Amino acid sequence: LRTAKVREYLHDVRSSLVDGVDSAETYRRMQITARINEHEVPRNVGLLFFSETPDQWFRGARIEVVRFTGDASRVQDERVFRGALPDQVRNCLLYLEGLSQAHLEKPHRQSQVRGWVSYPHDALREAVVNAVYHRSYRPSVVEPTKIYLYADRMEIISYPGPVPGIELAQLNKGTVPPLPARNRRIGEFLKELKLAEGRLTGLLLMRSAMAGNGSAQPHFDFDEGRSYFRVTLPAHPEYSAIQAIQDAAYLRTVGNEEDAFGRIRGAWEANEDSAVLAAELVRLHVDRGFLDRAEDVYRRFEQVAPKHAVANVLNTLIDALLANDEDSAAARLLAEMPETTSEQDAVDTAILARRLHEPRMAHRYFQRAGDAVLGDSRALHEFAQTKMFLAQEAWAQRSQSGRDVNRRLLGEARDSLERVLQMDAPATRHAWAWRDLARVRDWLRFPAHDVESAYAEAMGRLPGEQRFEAELTQFRDRSRGRGKRRNQPRRNGRRPSG
Repeated sequence: LRTAKVREYLHDVRSSLVDGVDSAETYRRMQITARINEHEVPRNVGLLFFSETPDQWFRGARIEVVRFTGDASRVQDERVFRGALPDQVRNCLLYLEGLSQAHLEKPHRQSQVRGWVSYPHDALREAVVNAVYHRSYRPSVVEPTKIYLYADRMEIISYPGPVPGIELAQLNKGTVPPLPARNRRIGEFLKELKLAEGRLTGLLLMRSAMAGNGSAQPHFDFDEGRSYFRVTLPAHPEYSAIQAIQDAAYLRTVGNEEDAFGRIRGAWEANEDSAVLAAELVRLHVDRGFLDRAEDVYRRFEQVAPKHAVANVLNTLIDALLANDEDSAAARLLAEMPETTSEQDAVDTAILARRLHEPRMAHRYFQRAGDAVLGDSRALHEFAQTKMFLAQEAWAQRSQSGRDVNRRLLGEARDSLERVLQMDAPATRHAWAWRDLARVRDWLRFPAHDVESAYAEAMGRLPGEQRFEAELTQFRDRSRGRGKRRNQPRRNGRRPSG
């Protein structure tokens, strides 16, 4: 036994025994030693919790973690966690959570952040702790606790199976009868360390955590002879999708294009409501020239997916069509865009609408995006450009209401452009924002110096751009023309019209 480990435990559980001077007396009061033939010898639980090498005496007292490739054809990584049981559990959980991926988003006009993780912490902890808690440490049981990581699930396996009286139907409903525990003292120590639940609540907590994360429910199984017990935690559906995309990227890197495509297609066919996989498969089909297949994937996804996820895949399809010069097909699909979209989807739709020369639709979706536009320099710039285009259309109406709308839109565009110039963005983005600001100042009849200074800023950030120089020359010519007309003598008390 290691005195330092004992004192660390006593400190963690805030026990008064931590102040004891006599280690032997402390061990006896903790019931981790026993007196045999006038000698103090460690109990099994003492060796499991307070020695550095419990697997020296209990061969199964370790955790092996194996990660498989996406197609489960080979091992990607192996780890073995040894040491005192609490150290094994904590280090193993730390490793598993390091592999887990998280997706977070803040809904518009809501204060809380929502999202998902690959495997929720509470479910992961319960599965690992229960495997360590309820397994056997008898000399005849030499198999370690095993954790197998696949692209779509995690399997936690312990030996042997559950004690008689526990049935599969009970486990899969989240209930177990109040039977005596196999390792009562181990359970007590784990509960003191806040690693294990008490009062038979662990299964309910595991199920609740999986449901709250949007994951499928855990699955339990063991064989007829109860030689093993396995808990399967399904990965969050979108995590499985991310794993498939990562596998496909690797396959493409090593030259296996067909295998990469097959990995994405197979993953999507197994999970047709995954927006990530549907979007990736749509893009791949379009790149291969199979437009009908791409649209078929979208139509199938549309039938099974939540409504809020449809816009993301549709935006991907439209973007891919535009990249392949299929403008008419893209325009047809843009007309189907659902009105209910997330802020980021609304930004993407607005940008696509601009590319398809639909400024009013673009303006509508930019407005719907709300605050998401204000934090995105590209989106805010394109929103300003949309307002500039609509302002020109309003001016062309040659009416007082048209002129009022023109000035309002130009004022909003100016404010947006000035905000873009305060944001962290590439020099090219700032150059074109200065150029657009120069045009807006010109249309709003700002002093010539303000217009020229904006063009100068644009040319300073993007030297050699001929359009900037040409527009500045045209502006100076117009300014001189306006000045000449203002200086012409009056005829009959009136200046010539022009």
